Amino acid sequence: MSFMQNTETAFHWIIDLLEKNNIQFRISGGFAARLYGSNRPLYDIDIEIKDRDFDRLMPLVKEKIIYGPARYQDEVFDLFLATLEFEGQEIDLCGCETTRLFNHQTGEWERTPSILMRSPLKKFTAKKFPSYRGKI
Repeated sequence: MSFMQNTETAFHWIIDLLEKNNIQFRISGGFAARLYGSNRPLYDIDIEIKDRDFDRLMPLVKEKIIYGPARYQDEVFDLFLATLEFEGQEIDLCGCETTRLFNHQTGEWERTPSILMRSPLKKFTAKKFPSYRGKI
């Protein structure tokens, strides 16, 4: 199976699971950028969900968890994160309600509230879903 086939299979698996369990989400990161025409490298599938939905989702994906769920912070991001692996494809589930980005101009952390359902709908294969269109 090729990398893109793994990506497509993993994408459908997680989106079907989120929809079946009525968990609001939006696609972000490199996957969303590619849907808008970017050639940005794709390493994982980034999906934003509400922080409070982790408690409902984690029991359903426990065999696929390779990180978290836990608070993750590096030089750019401070967010609640769980990383899954499905057939070789990593999927990052990020909490969107408490995410902060480091502003290098001001030297301060800034909240980046996400309004999940106000994101534009994009289509990948036969599915339409909310996706982020913006810069990080």
